[in-house]
Amino acid sequence: MRYRRLAATIVVVLLLGLVGSLAGPGWNPQPLGHTIVPETASTRIGSDALTPPVGTFEVTREVVDIAVDDGVTIQATIAAPVGARGERPGLVFMHGAGTATHENFADTTTDLASAGIVTIVPDKRADTYTTRERDYVAMAEEYLDAWDVLRSWPGVDPDRVGVYGESEGAMSAPIAAVLDDDVAFVVLVSAPVLPIREQGAFAADTYLREVGVPDRLLRAIPRLVGGQLPGGGFDYFDFDVSPYHQQLTQPVLMVYGTGDASMPIVQGAEKLLADLAVAGNDQYTIRYYENANHGIKVDGALAPGFTEDLARWVQGLPETAAAPPRIAGDQPVQEFRADPVDRPRWYASGDMILVTVLGGLGLLVLAALGWILGRLPRLWGGEPSTTVRPLGRYTLGLGLATVATWVVFVAYVAGVADLALNYRTNALLVQGGWLALQGVGILAAAMLVVTVAAALRQARAPRGSAAMGRAGWFAVGCAVLGAVVLLVAAAYWGVYPAVL
Repeated sequence: MRYRRLAATIVVVLLLGLVGSLAGPGWNPQPLGHTIVPETASTRIGSDALTPPVGTFEVTREVVDIAVDDGVTIQATIAAPVGARGERPGLVFMHGAGTATHENFADTTTDLASAGIVTIVPDKRADTYTTRERDYVAMAEEYLDAWDVLRSWPGVDPDRVGVYGESEGAMSAPIAAVLDDDVAFVVLVSAPVLPIREQGAFAADTYLREVGVPDRLLRAIPRLVGGQLPGGGFDYFDFDVSPYHQQLTQPVLMVYGTGDASMPIVQGAEKLLADLAVAGNDQYTIRYYENANHGIKVDGALAPGFTEDLARWVQGLPETAAAPPRIAGDQPVQEFRADPVDRPRWYASGDMILVTVLGGLGLLVLAALGWILGRLPRLWGGEPSTTVRPLGRYTLGLGLATVATWVVFVAYVAGVADLALNYRTNALLVQGGWLALQGVGILAAAMLVVTVAAALRQARAPRGSAAMGRAGWFAVGCAVLGAVVLLVAAAYWGVYPAVL
C-alpha cells in the first residue's frame, strides 16, 4: 500500500509538471547574435562649435504654474543661467514611469543651466496617470504646454527649444516632436523604443537570469507579461512609438548606460536608426556611458561626461546634429533579443488568473465550513456529521500543504523580485528557496494522493464501520477539488519539476 501511494505521488507530480510544460506559452528568447560597435570610447560630442562648458554660469530656479487642460494647473521648475548673453536654447524634461514632480532632474538641470541652457521640469499629472491607464499622446500634448511656456520665457530662443524624454518619457518625446514640428530637437535617454510588453518581458528575463533563478521560473514571464492582467486595462503595454519615430525630422540624441539591464540597449538603437531612415533623417547621435544604470548614474552620481556631452550637443546644434563620432562610448552588450511575447491561452489570462486562485481558496474555505457545520450537532448532544479518522487529518494536511505551496511561492517570487530590482544575488534564497518551494509542492501532491486514497477506502468501508456524514463528505470533496485547482494553477506557474 505504501509503495502504491509513493508511485501515485510520483505520477501526480509528473502530471503536474507536464501541465506546467504544455499549458503554454513557452519562453525561449533568441540570442541577439551581434552588437553595435562604437567608433570611439570617448563620448565627447564632435564638431567645431564653441559651447560653454558645465559650470560656466550661476543657476537660478523659479517655480511657475502651467495651465494644461480641463482647468487643471500644474507646477514646473525653470532653471536658467545667470548672466548668459543672448537668447539661450531650452529643454523640456519628460518624466519616466511612476509619479514625479517638478523637483525631479535637479542634478541634470543644474548642470545644463550652468552651461547656458534654460530647462523646465513640469509635474506629471497624477489624475490621468495610473498603473492601468496611460495615454502617451495625451501626455505629449500636456508636455507641449510646458514647451510653450519655455519658448516664451525671457532669454530663451523660441526656435531652439527641444524635448528630453527619459525611460517612459521617451515614449512621449517623439510624439511631441511630431505633433509640433517647431520642437527643435529630441533627446531620448534610456528609451524602451519597443512596446512596453516586449521591453518588460526582456527586462524581467535579464533581471531573473542575473539573479540566477531556475529556467523553470523563466517560463512564468510570458504567462504574466504576455496576457491581459486581472481587472483589464494596461492597453498601453502594446503602444508602439515606432510610427512616430518614422516621422521625426529633428536632430535626435539617444543615450544609454551599458549597466542598464532593463533596456534593449543594442536593439533599441538599431530600431531607432531604422525608423529615422524611413523619415530620411540622418541627424542622429548615440552615446553609451560605461556602467551607467537606467538613470545614467554610476554609484549614485551622474555618469562622467553625460551632462557635459548633452549640453554641448544641444548648444552646438545644428553643427552637432550629425557630427562624428555618430556612435561612441562604452561597448554595449545585449545577449538576447526583445521580441513579441506569446499570449497565454484563455484559461490563464486576465480575470481567469484571479478566478482560479480565488476559486481554489474558496473551495478550501467551504471545506472548513463543512467540517465546522458537521461538528455543530455536538452542541446539543446530537451525532456529528463530520470526517472520520484518519481521513479528517489527511484532509486538514492537504489544505494546509496546498495553502503553504502558494504562500511559499508568493514569498519566493517577492524575494527574487527584490533581489532583481536591487541588483543583488543570494544563492541561498534563489536556489534554496526554489528547492523548498518544490518540496512543499510535492508534499501537497502527496497529501492529495493520501487523502483521495483514504476517501476511497472510506467509501468502500463495510457496514458497521465508522460512518461519515454528508457534511464530512462535503468537506472532503471541497478540499480535494480546491487542492486540485490550486495545485494545477501552481503547476502552470512552474512550481513542479519540468517534464518537457
